[in-house]
Amino acid sequence: MKPYPFTAVVGMPDLRLALILSSISPAVGGVLVRGEKGTAKSTMVRALAGLLPQLDVVDVCRFSCDPAAPDPVCPDGPHPAGAPAHRRPARLVELPVGAAEDRVVGSLNLEKALSEGVTDYQPGLLAAANRGLLYVDEVNLLHDHLVDTLLDAAAMGRATVEREGVSVSHAARFVLIGTMNPEEGELRPQLLDRFGLTVEVASSREPEQRVEVVRRRLAYEADPDGFAAAYAAEDSALAADIEAAQRLLPAVKLPDDALRQIAEVCASFEVDGMRADIVTARTAVAHAAWAGRNEVTTEDVRVAARLALPHRRRRNPFDAPGISEEQLEQALQDAQPPEDPGPGPEDDGPGSGSGSPSAEGEQPPGDQPAQPQQQPQQQPGEGTGSGPQNTVGSGETFRARVFRVKGTGEGERGRRSRAITDTGRTIGVQPPSVRDGRPHLVATMRAAAPHQRSRGRSGPGLLVRTQDLRFALREGREGNLVLFCVDASGSMGARTRMREVKTAVLSLLLDAYQRRDKVGLVTVRGDSAELALPPTISVEAAAARLEGLPTGGRTPLAEGLLEAARVLRVEAIRDPRRRPLLVLVTDGRATSGADAVARSQAAAGLLAGVTTIVMDCESGRMRLGLAAELAGHLGAEHVPLAEVAAETLASAVRERTGRAA
Repeated sequence: MKPYPFTAVVGMPDLRLALILSSISPAVGGVLVRGEKGTAKSTMVRALAGLLPQLDVVDVCRFSCDPAAPDPVCPDGPHPAGAPAHRRPARLVELPVGAAEDRVVGSLNLEKALSEGVTDYQPGLLAAANRGLLYVDEVNLLHDHLVDTLLDAAAMGRATVEREGVSVSHAARFVLIGTMNPEEGELRPQLLDRFGLTVEVASSREPEQRVEVVRRRLAYEADPDGFAAAYAAEDSALAADIEAAQRLLPAVKLPDDALRQIAEVCASFEVDGMRADIVTARTAVAHAAWAGRNEVTTEDVRVAARLALPHRRRRNPFDAPGISEEQLEQALQDAQPPEDPGPGPEDDGPGSGSGSPSAEGEQPPGDQPAQPQQQPQQQPGEGTGSGPQNTVGSGETFRARVFRVKGTGEGERGRRSRAITDTGRTIGVQPPSVRDGRPHLVATMRAAAPHQRSRGRSGPGLLVRTQDLRFALREGREGNLVLFCVDASGSMGARTRMREVKTAVLSLLLDAYQRRDKVGLVTVRGDSAELALPPTISVEAAAARLEGLPTGGRTPLAEGLLEAARVLRVEAIRDPRRRPLLVLVTDGRATSGADAVARSQAAAGLLAGVTTIVMDCESGRMRLGLAAELAGHLGAEHVPLAEVAAETLASAVRERTGRAA
């Protein structure tokens, strides 16, 4: 079945343009496509491969070397001049979310390396993607170390595999394209910055356009070949334009005036580092080539900035990406550019910012200003306010103490608690029955040594068999499920206290984001407990729910503990390897229902074995100490609200040390 035609995709001019510019100049650094589910992100990416020019590759090369300029250190080389070659279409290689590192970068045969002294390298997905496209769907769900590996290879144009002193390097020049749904969690800012361009996509709210999308999709499913044939001419014309732009690219000049504009724009938006300037310059050059110009103009810089800067303006993980159109225009004016010879607004060529030379009337990318999510909400009135509409915003976040789950787990790789993982420091050897992971060289040699005479060893090499291989036992860090159970009752409704509580919880959410944890939120108020946010990796969603959390009513603490126990029980079935950490935020006052205190203590028994932190929100001179008593029933660590900050803990330790001295 033929793929969906690129030109048949309705709308999304920003994504269309970003993909084309990255195809013209892979040095741009790839494209990250952010958008809600069902917006044809994957459809357009897969259709792009059919537009790329065919490649000449050496026949016997697994790394797709160009016969005109082969890689001099290719593992399958060296390739002599005039080596047999053939033409083939550019590849689209898809990387699944659950791929292991060896599947991505390739693997080395340790058995042959020890016994024969030869390097037997089996290429991975990076080798298959060389000179093509590498597509990662749901890139935000990929392990951070794999994302780092992909971005390093995309930036350097090479991939390197090192195992037990054996190293192999090969060319890995590809266009990296990642798609993600922000509702499922964000990429870390450091990883976001490594993507050259970012595009936000959303489904159209125009009925006519939605009708056309459905009409085309149904026509494609009914007759894929006939549908593709109907758009073949448009796809061919677009492919010819891309190939012409690739030929023109080396001749495009980037004058000093354009460089000054780029520097002024990046400085105006206060982006970190110099990568933004470099990517914007490369994108502007690619856009000029796409427009058929030999020199970069103000219009090229403007379009490049809209694609390259939105995701680099985030000051903290809870900020939304985006740039201000007014600020962009002001920065371009401040650079005092020369008169722009580029096309005017009536021009319908590629320079108008569209994704194809024939497109008209498309809006420029990135024209929506950033919408910060973390803003203190101003509410009228002071005092305790036990009504359901009393909502208080948070203050400025701080670096929180690190709370860890007791013991050693085997969960997903993260940065919080100790765990047996496939990375980290080697602490031993896996049992012989374990047949995957990183080989343990010394243990393998010890297992093979007693059998050398019986195997007829006569040369210097060590005769190693598959059953001799031993694998390392490594200890690293795992991500956990951090479930917040927040008391939002009337006793917590004092404006200052609730602001401090939200600030502390938001700081812990930021810490969970950095440590790659899952988070959930249970709220307690009135006469019931509510699962405000089911466990998710999107801490942004948790932060948004927390900011809008109202206070008031009684304190059904027992119901909150029961709901937390239920959530953890269900999550243990869904994700059994991820260990939980319960953070109970309360002053300990149980006031809802008969025998509220006794029922709370009984409910605590359901959380036996769960690492729990009781964040004590009680304040003032007269304190009842109920939260500390509850922590005793839970077997939990009791932490006063004022000691959640890491700096506060460090000061307390220094003070105790000074007294002891």
